[in-house]
Amino acid sequence: MSVRKTALLSAVATAILASGSLQAAEALKQVGAGEGQLDIIAWPGYIERGESDKNYDWVTQFEQESGCKVNVKTAATSDEMVSLMAKGGYDLVTASGDASLRLIYGKRVQPINPDLIPNLKNLDPRLKDAPWFTVDGKSYGTPYQWGPNLLMYNTKAFTKAPDSWSAVFEPQQLADGKANKGRVQAYDGPIYIADAALYLKSAKPELGIQDPYQLTEAQYTAVLDLLRKQHGLVHRYWHDATVQMSDFKNEGVAASSTWGYMANTLKAEGQPVATVVPKEGVTGWADTTMLHVDAKHPSCAYKWMNWSLEPKVQGDVAAWFGSLPAAPEGCKASALLGAEGCATNGFDQFDKIAFWKTPQAEGGKFVPYSRWTQDYIAIMGGR
Repeated sequence: MSVRKTALLSAVATAILASGSLQAAEALKQVGAGEGQLDIIAWPGYIERGESDKNYDWVTQFEQESGCKVNVKTAATSDEMVSLMAKGGYDLVTASGDASLRLIYGKRVQPINPDLIPNLKNLDPRLKDAPWFTVDGKSYGTPYQWGPNLLMYNTKAFTKAPDSWSAVFEPQQLADGKANKGRVQAYDGPIYIADAALYLKSAKPELGIQDPYQLTEAQYTAVLDLLRKQHGLVHRYWHDATVQMSDFKNEGVAASSTWGYMANTLKAEGQPVATVVPKEGVTGWADTTMLHVDAKHPSCAYKWMNWSLEPKVQGDVAAWFGSLPAAPEGCKASALLGAEGCATNGFDQFDKIAFWKTPQAEGGKFVPYSRWTQDYIAIMGGR
């Protein structure tokens, strides 16, 4: 995504977050027969009907049983999802934690009625009432999948697994005799500022960083300084999974943050890559299926939210995306995921993850997300 387009989307997102006080719409009282159609904004690979691989299909059975035809609009970034939801015309969105509060406070999504979603009984207790989708005691969606932002590295460049995010933030010589300059990647999104903050939380404890999403002016300045220095090391600011995998295979990239999907795909292809949770911990994402405030197909939307929490569906999504199921039974219900799939994807790493959430000023104590967007755009542009 170009810096200019990122700037435009971020401006829309910031305006949404800044809009008015929160007054929740009333949740649906009962699920009807279905409206025959469902329009979803989703991350690529989240809603599969067997077109990429016939074994991965959790749409066809839903359509047959519900009578709701599923239409999917894929989005590459959280800012793009927020922008699309602002324009309207969609029923659901699979929003990450750096988008969900913007959608809630921007009044683009409505609270759900948990009583209408029986499969919420399957939900991982660790995700119950999580702050990225629960506000004032109301739930604004159903958890879908979650996962860590891992450190992926080329095993030829690193003969020993790196144990720190310094591999992408600090200049250094690698085991293959070459420097890491021009061989690392950084995420193309303002929320990546939290990754730098998480690193400095350990590397410079004198800064007193407690929460990488709640930064004082002094802490924020230090984090931006680190990111500006990192710019000289960066080969690409990534958001496209395919492009990142190509860069590791063809462009000599040695280290980057990544998702399980890319790491698992490259490993399956026999590429010399591995992943690690560094000593500083990791950021991560927990995605929520959220209902548009003006959804035209609410009954189909509720049917989908319930279907999405079926253990087999959860396991199949995790197998395809390299993620973790929001319903733990999914770890055992999917032959595609396999007996060790959840362990491989990091199911037991939950407590080491600082999950994405939208930074808020909290009365001026911390730097708000609007500043994050403006400053990160400048950093990606070399300023």
